[in-house]
Amino acid sequence: MAKQDRAVRTRRIFLEAAAEVFNEYGYEAASISVILERTQLTRGALYFHFTSKETLAQGVLDEAVTTQGFAPQTYKVQEWIDLALLLAYRLPREPLLSASIRLSIDPKARSLFGTRWPDWIQLSTDLLVAAKERGELQPHADPATIARLFVGAWTGVQLVSSSLPQEQDLLGEVTELFALVLPGIIVPGVLAKLDISPHRPERLLADASGSQDTGPAGPGAAGDGARDASPVREG
Repeated sequence: MAKQDRAVRTRRIFLEAAAEVFNEYGYEAASISVILERTQLTRGALYFHFTSKETLAQGVLDEAVTTQGFAPQTYKVQEWIDLALLLAYRLPREPLLSASIRLSIDPKARSLFGTRWPDWIQLSTDLLVAAKERGELQPHADPATIARLFVGAWTGVQLVSSSLPQEQDLLGEVTELFALVLPGIIVPGVLAKLDISPHRPERLLADASGSQDTGPAGPGAAGDGARDASPVREG
């Protein structure tokens, strides 16, 4: 078991080093030599887990769709919001996530590996369909359309905010995006109970960490959408 754990850790080291190099140089200019230099591990250890730069890039993309910190909420639309906020909080802190975006916008990498945006769109669609069935969305709101356009808008916000002369806080920008979008698609009674606070992802991750430390939490302990809510601004 110790040997297996060591292999898992080694694989993770290579993925994180590759993510850093892809972020800094882009896919084309990234090299195995630089990745090895970052890890201080052997070429043989690398090829035990990954046979090429291509398989390293695919490994990074495989880590892109992640729900760490995600927990069931009173409202399905709050779960959809939480996914976007958690990703905005984690992306600047986790090279694997930011590298997946870099690879997705790199023409060469995209032609080789595709992107994980369809997976995010499907995950969002599933949550919004459930929200629509529960009466949380306005009658005209189409889950598939909202999911597709919001993933595009989230990605655009990330790219623009990171390239401005004075880089903007991604989490704050996504919060503002929700403040603009939600009043047009959520029924008023639910809208007032949703939490889009930029502090929410940190609380969700802390709750998830506490649950892992202490075992399963009681009802509502995972973070009720109405608890400590900072309501969406209406109008």
